[in-house]
Amino acid sequence: MSIVKVEEEIFGLANNPFTKAPQMVKRFTMTNSNQMSVSVIQLGAIIQSVRMPDAYQKIEDVCLGFDDIASYIITKATYIGGTLGRVANRVANGEYVIGETKYALTKNFQDTYQLHGGFIGFDSVIWEVVQKSELGIVFRHVSPDGHEGYPGTLTTTITYWLDNQNRLGVRYEATTEKPTCVNLSNHAYFNLAGHGAGTKALADHTVEIQSSKIVDTDDAQIPTGQLVDVDNTVFDLRIPVRLGDRLMQFENRLIKGYDNCFVVNEEKNTGINMVAKIAHPPSGRAMEVWTNQPGLQFYTANNLPDEEKGDVPMIGKNCSHYRKHGSFCMETENFPNAMNNPDFPSVFLKPGDKYIHEVIYKFIIEESWKCCCNN
Repeated sequence: MSIVKVEEEIFGLANNPFTKAPQMVKRFTMTNSNQMSVSVIQLGAIIQSVRMPDAYQKIEDVCLGFDDIASYIITKATYIGGTLGRVANRVANGEYVIGETKYALTKNFQDTYQLHGGFIGFDSVIWEVVQKSELGIVFRHVSPDGHEGYPGTLTTTITYWLDNQNRLGVRYEATTEKPTCVNLSNHAYFNLAGHGAGTKALADHTVEIQSSKIVDTDDAQIPTGQLVDVDNTVFDLRIPVRLGDRLMQFENRLIKGYDNCFVVNEEKNTGINMVAKIAHPPSGRAMEVWTNQPGLQFYTANNLPDEEKGDVPMIGKNCSHYRKHGSFCMETENFPNAMNNPDFPSVFLKPGDKYIHEVIYKFIIEESWKCCCNN
């Protein structure tokens, strides 16, 4: 049996947001027997790189990221590759109630609501490494009681693993000392043509999400508490559609692209199920998303720089330009603002219970589309 190889190296120095002292950040690269490799770093437990061959054996990095710490700090507002927590997505008015107690959270988005855990979310902390082996890399972070307004000391571990079936697995586990809220996710951006392939290549992707409803939101993207059917809308992705064709239908909308939580696993009560697939036929690369979570936030990088309109470029690995509609995110999660919507699946965690969130990104090389017409 082939064993996944794990390499460790120094990635750079970052200031620890709690101690303010500089701290070494390491990068860990897992490589399987199919020339696929995944790199993760201690800062934010960020997925920094995913390299894989295409149908012609050309290896590309299909995950957006940076080669230095400073670039991650400068672009923090885009959460590229980062872990989202304690609570991913939006919390309306930055507050919620447990029993008789109202908890006021930090409001890091225009002083109106909390986004992705606050000013120092899980994307900004330096995670401790507790295991490094062919079984995976295990990161741990202890979030102190009261941090960003959340009660309870929360101990979180994230396990990243890679196998020889080209599956990248992420397992989140968390325990708390007081009743609190937990909804973790990851904000990796992908383009299956290559991380720097941009808008034209993203348009050639096909996307399929096994969902008949989305979480309805207002103009500020705060959930209304309703779930709405996708029938006869741009959000019906139950049959694969070409992404470029669909994105054109967003031009007259307030939000110029997908940034929606799709309801998944609705019919299935247990286990890890396939909820989405996205493919890039010209390269033959495809990615399936498997999870035990009830929601999938599908995002088409609407807020990355629009250079045609004069936005300052975002420069990624190998001097690539990361642009609006040049990548996608598939963020498995619970529903946004679930703590304020009693009809949504619960995000509350009690002492003695364990939060478990699993997601598998399965990378596939599809050659069936190749034409063999030699006569």
